[in-house]
Amino acid sequence: MFEKFRSFEYQLAGKPLVIETGKMAGLANGSCLVKLGDTTVLATATASAKPREGIDFLPLSVDFEARLYAAGKIPGSYNKREGRPTDKSILASRVIDRPIRPLFPKDLRNDVAINLLILSVDPDCEPEVAAMLGASIALSISDIPWNGPIAGVHVGLVDGKIIINPDFKQRQESTLELTVAGSQKKVVMIEAGAKEVPDDTMFEAIMTAHEEIKKLCSFIDGIVKEVGKPKFEYPSCELDHDMFDKVFDFCEKDLMFALDTDDKNVRDERVEPIKDAIIEKFSEEYPEISDIMEELMYKLQKKIVRRWLLVDKKRVDGRRMDQIRPLDAQVQVIPRVHGSGMFTRGQTQVLTVCTLGSLSEAQLLDDIDSETEKRYIHHYNMPGFSTGEAKPSRTPGRREIGHGALAERSLVPVLPSKEEFPYTIRCVSEVISSNGSTSQASVCGSTLALMDAGVPITAPVAGISCGLITEEDGSWSTMIDIQGLEDFYGDMDFKVAGTHKGITSIQMDLKIDGLTPEIIKEAFAVTHKGRDYIIDEYILKAIPGPRDEVSEFAPKMISMKINPDKIREVIGTGGKVIQKIVADTGAKIDIEDDGSVFISAVNRDSALAAQKIIEGIVFEPEVGEIYTGKVTRIIPIGAFVEFAPGKEGMVHISKLENFRVEKVEDVVKEGDVINVKFLGIDEKGRMNLSKKDAPQPQNAESAVSEDKHYSRPLRKPE
Repeated sequence: MFEKFRSFEYQLAGKPLVIETGKMAGLANGSCLVKLGDTTVLATATASAKPREGIDFLPLSVDFEARLYAAGKIPGSYNKREGRPTDKSILASRVIDRPIRPLFPKDLRNDVAINLLILSVDPDCEPEVAAMLGASIALSISDIPWNGPIAGVHVGLVDGKIIINPDFKQRQESTLELTVAGSQKKVVMIEAGAKEVPDDTMFEAIMTAHEEIKKLCSFIDGIVKEVGKPKFEYPSCELDHDMFDKVFDFCEKDLMFALDTDDKNVRDERVEPIKDAIIEKFSEEYPEISDIMEELMYKLQKKIVRRWLLVDKKRVDGRRMDQIRPLDAQVQVIPRVHGSGMFTRGQTQVLTVCTLGSLSEAQLLDDIDSETEKRYIHHYNMPGFSTGEAKPSRTPGRREIGHGALAERSLVPVLPSKEEFPYTIRCVSEVISSNGSTSQASVCGSTLALMDAGVPITAPVAGISCGLITEEDGSWSTMIDIQGLEDFYGDMDFKVAGTHKGITSIQMDLKIDGLTPEIIKEAFAVTHKGRDYIIDEYILKAIPGPRDEVSEFAPKMISMKINPDKIREVIGTGGKVIQKIVADTGAKIDIEDDGSVFISAVNRDSALAAQKIIEGIVFEPEVGEIYTGKVTRIIPIGAFVEFAPGKEGMVHISKLENFRVEKVEDVVKEGDVINVKFLGIDEKGRMNLSKKDAPQPQNAESAVSEDKHYSRPLRKPE
């Protein structure tokens, strides 16, 4: 049923934000139309009437649906319609999911679906911000139980100045790409990519964002007062407290012994008999206990682990709160690949393989933003065996895509430009053992693989995670390098990657209602110390810097610049010329509109051969310049000389010597290497040369070599 139409306005960083309710999607539990500049998003929140049978978690889904019509584009697929969500849409869904999920009641089991339909895109107003605000407003005004609102903004850093919701031009110049979400009191989510931004600057940017977020939350509260619905009642799925206390007293000592190990396999083996003992002891009193065993064991273990961490300052594997697990870093792990690195942290182990390709192999993007391709690609895989599970491999899920994107974002700031290193670069991180923070291990493994492949990165990057345990009285404690159990039962996974100089990425996952500034500062300090230690003690000791040469198995690259007006000649009608060059040399050739030419081949000789042909095509001799060439044929009135690849001119018999020449063969013969002066092009298009006006080489046999650039004149004429 449609409600009465209402419109609410707010100025967000100088841009109009308009929220319309009661206009669309009246059958959803909550809906609104968000307009930020000309970016328009329809946000809906829908919940099922009752929980599904057997559900022991909150089945929440967040879908950021980017329609290409929003950017005035038609899909490039055969069917001309959108297929599976793009990686960017999946990443946007994850960014919005993370701040809203912790604010649902812990015992809610109804299905909740958040749909964010992107209807139009203004390049100066990012749809992710509008979608996050829309999700918060749709939930807040709906009857779905939720402890919001939250709000989110993007932050840029241009010329040292912090900018809220930067426009398109500012984003191009920014050294920071930060998304912050929060409530009136706390920061709920942080996601960042940065060009080695210092910790203090990052903290200031987060706090500046939170000030704007507080105002947005007040704006949303005003909307809720006007159009908000009462929250519906739902059946609580909380465990019976009396039963939980009895079971805990029964198995506390056994469970503490089971958890007190740094070996995940040993821990799992110890826990199984405890489950059987609980069922045997309590099944008569509580017949449902076998059905709720997974949730019961989760809460039993959580109570013990949190007590150890917060009260006893004890970690499951016996480490100090500020101690990193044993580390190992290796390169050249796999033969024949272009580069490989393996990073091990405790029972977490990631193998990354780096592959180099031509620029034409860059990934093409079909999305609503202006980016059309990317030259650095990072993929992350986590097969079942990495956690000891027997399950078949499937296509990458949202988690795998998210972790790959995080590692990619961490390393982009230190990569060389395509002018410095004209390659497409792909890193694939294979998680071969997992017990906490595999995304940050993949950052470390990728740094090793890139340097092993000879990619001249500007600085090594390392990543580490910081955990958190909090209590209702406000007490809290952080820990470095959390393993799986601490992540599972803790309150935070604060991942930070960077160089010695500064931060390159942040991703923060929370299970509580937010962080105070003090906790954020502590997390920065802890992770900075950790990544410095990893870089100095392990990465740089495994490989002190990028290799001087790429692998013998990697393609060899040559870059050159030609006059853009000559591009047509190099390509030829219907591509005939460039196709012949490729067929004759075996090289791949990429030409850009500005005249940049990138040549790649399996061996350098093939690349040089292609370069030589292109130089000949684009070569433009200058009148009066002297060139070295080879006599190719002789006719009665003169000699033809190839003085540049594909460029041939004639020395008339009268221009051979300063005296009268009766016969051309008296002066030169085929195969002779001589210097010639370029006289110009006559009315018939012929190139005229002179031998008598050019000083001759003393050793004609060595005057021209195979590698000589013919297009370079010997010297200016006297």
